[in-house]
Formats: sequence, C-alpha cells, structure tokens
Amino acid sequence: MSDRLSVEGLRYAQAVAETGSFSAAARAYGVSQPALSNGVAKLEESLGERLFERSPRGVTPTAFGAHILPLVERALAGLDTVTAEARRWNTPPDDVLRIGVSPLINPKVVAAAYSAVCGLDTSPSSRQLVLRETDMADLRDGLIAGELDLILIPSVAPLPRYQQRIIGSEPMVLVDSRAADDAPLELTEIGGKQLIMVPDTCGLTSFTRDLFASHDLPIRVYPGEAASYRVLEEWAQLGLGSAVLPESKLADPNAKRRPLHDEGHEVEIFYAAVWDPRSPQALELETLADRLADAV
Repeated sequence: MSDRLSVEGLRYAQAVAETGSFSAAARAYGVSQPALSNGVAKLEESLGERLFERSPRGVTPTAFGAHILPLVERALAGLDTVTAEARRWNTPPDDVLRIGVSPLINPKVVAAAYSAVCGLDTSPSSRQLVLRETDMADLRDGLIAGELDLILIPSVAPLPRYQQRIIGSEPMVLVDSRAADDAPLELTEIGGKQLIMVPDTCGLTSFTRDLFASHDLPIRVYPGEAASYRVLEEWAQLGLGSAVLPESKLADPNAKRRPLHDEGHEVEIFYAAVWDPRSPQALELETLADRLADAV
C-alpha cells in the first residue's frame, strides 16, 4: 500500500460510487472510460484492495469499498472546502451571479432565486442576477467551464464533481384526452399507454423513462416527438397519446389530466441547485441554495 494517494483517483472512485457506473462517471468528468478505469485501478493498487465489483447488473462496492468510500467522500469534501476558501480569499468580489435554468423548472423557483439573490447583500441593488435558460447539456458545460455559477435543474442525473441541494418539487400529471375525470391515477394503470415525448434535453424524458423503469413498468413511446411542452400537451389533447408533465407546465387550465400517484402518494419531480464546491463563491452559493430550499 502506498502512502501517497491520487486526488484524481479519489474523485474518480467517488464518481463511480455515486453513479454506479464507470461509463457514467467518465461522462461526468469528461474523460474516456479507460482513463477513468485506469485511475481507479491505480488507487486500488495504492490502497491494497479493490473498491468495486463489476457484474452484468452494474458496479457495486466491495466490503472494503463500502468501508473506505465514505472516508473518501469526507476527505474530498475537506479538500474542496480548503480550495473554495483559498479562492474566496484571493478573488475580488463579483457583483454578477450567473444562474442557468432548465426550461423544465417551475417559474416559481426562478422567482424565488431572484428574491434569494437580492437577499444575499445588504444592498440588493449592487447584486446583478444574470439568468440563462438552456438545455441540460449546455447548463452542465457552462458550469464546468465556469461560465455559470449555479444551475437549477431537475434532479434526474448525478453530477459527481459538484455540490447539489434539493430545493423543491412539484406534482406530475398525465394529460390524456380520454380522461373521464380528474381523479388520481396510479402508475400501474398507465403502463400500457402510449406516451408522447420531447427531446431528451430538459430532463423530462429522462425523468419519465426512469420513473417507469424504477417500477418495472412497460413503456410505449409515440413514434413522433414534440418540440415543446405546449405541443406535447396539444398532441395529447388530440388523442395521439398521453403526456407526463409537471403541473406548472400545463398551458391550458382546462386540459384533461389526472394527478399521478404511486401507491396513494403524489408522483413528484424534484428540482436541485448545483454548484462547484471549489468556486470562490461556494459559501455564498450554498447560502443561496439553502434560502431557495426554504422559500420554494
């Protein structure tokens, strides 16, 4: 066992533990899978034991990994705190806070973000909030490149390098022209329905597919694809299929829809604030996320 451990290897191992996949961890870090696998292998060599077992069902920690990985997470959190504090100390204050927003986010969350940003300063007028609405891939790229300070996204995919805080949720509904009433509908009752989807860029399609997969429900997808939530709703109203949407995205208040339930409980989509813990503004961003969680 070596006394010197690679920080990069530790981060790769943490990413594998969080995603349950070497390929997903590699995508999160923007490196090739062989490079990430090699980094984890070198770390395991330094530690003297394997951290993960691979099987057709995925990646799981070994008994050694289950013991060590929580320590890895705490160690990396400590390193990130040191880095963030150093950057905060040496970086001049910035009056601009750049927040990226997924189109799927409830507008109430955006309004709460504005109020929370104003509340960060004793003089709210000195703080400029710059919003950018775009798809999930662009938001992640902007965060990685340092072009965005914080992003507000549906909590549908892990971002291992970043701090995440759940800030709110809202109920999901099924838009269906054949709905006889607005009574709650159990997930198990929609397994055979044909669903209209949007491009998998905002998180809605990922959420829907993951929801069905987690309940082992079959999913039938309409062969076409809607370009927007409004079109998704309109096509469902025409009877081309059904559509799963957050309640806040319904354009027509009279649209025939039914709340989705899972064993009597509302099916919800969760929203998260994500930021780089090594950012010079990390503590301020954490405060902002806390205020958002309290306000939404």
